[in-house]
Amino acid sequence: MNEPVNSPLTHPLVPEESAHLMRLATYASTAVALVLIVSKLVAWVLTDSVSLMATLLDSCLDALASIINLLAVRHALAPADKQHRFGHGKAESLAGLGQATFIAGSALFLILEASGRFLHPQAIQGLSIGISVMILSIALTFGLMLFQRHVIKATDSMAIKADHLHYKTDLLVNAAVIVAILLSVYGWHGADPGFAILIAIYILYSAWEIVQESLDHLMYHELPQEDRERIKQIVHNHSKSRGMHDLRTRKAGTMVFIQLHLELEDQLTLMQAHAISDEVEAAIMEEYPNAEVIIHEDPASLMEPQPVFVEPD
Repeated sequence: MNEPVNSPLTHPLVPEESAHLMRLATYASTAVALVLIVSKLVAWVLTDSVSLMATLLDSCLDALASIINLLAVRHALAPADKQHRFGHGKAESLAGLGQATFIAGSALFLILEASGRFLHPQAIQGLSIGISVMILSIALTFGLMLFQRHVIKATDSMAIKADHLHYKTDLLVNAAVIVAILLSVYGWHGADPGFAILIAIYILYSAWEIVQESLDHLMYHELPQEDRERIKQIVHNHSKSRGMHDLRTRKAGTMVFIQLHLELEDQLTLMQAHAISDEVEAAIMEEYPNAEVIIHEDPASLMEPQPVFVEPD
């Protein structure tokens, strides 16, 4: 038997553990954003740096996005009900689109502010406080990202992925601001707005990545090919399986939906076919505990190529 592929969807945590980790990640993200807002606000007032103002604005949007994430994750983890038979997992993708909107808006505002500072350059004051706050930001952001990475590996949460990408951008932004402040203090006044514009462009790129992944989930994009191959392998490994076809997969939040047609011997009774189907379903769910699996049984003979009748001349 081949080794299973390395996929974040394979062997995830049980739903209760995943929910706990996702909630902790949203709480941590919100707390870090609020701490950074206060510290960056003080630093911006003392330095009047436009690139530092850029990170302050981004942290404000981080806090708003984290609160949206918190609410979205809470809603996404709610069990299915009569009005939402497939659960509420798409709330995570909607939260991702919301984050992307906020990120893009902040980037455009930043470009406008930095362009004005190019025309009217200003010296930066309060070098030590500005750099100290950015070092604090880098330390807190890096710690949060390590925890988010652990949560993503365990849950494959779309909302936490979007937040992680957000803070990955912040980490680069904070490092760039330190360089901009140092260059401006030593006479390179154009470095401050210049770095701010570069930061804004990178933020726009990050927003587009979030939009793409969110739309994939909302538009029923198939699971990665390695996961589809793993599902096929599981089905073919059953001794009574004669093949499969029409595999359909999708993902909503932490839930995975798998549908397929299982080909079985013609002479099996309905009870026998049902039992085999249950065994195949159990094998798939052993690899994908957060999956909802639907299997339709088909007689194998229907899948065999039919002879082509050729009329004699």
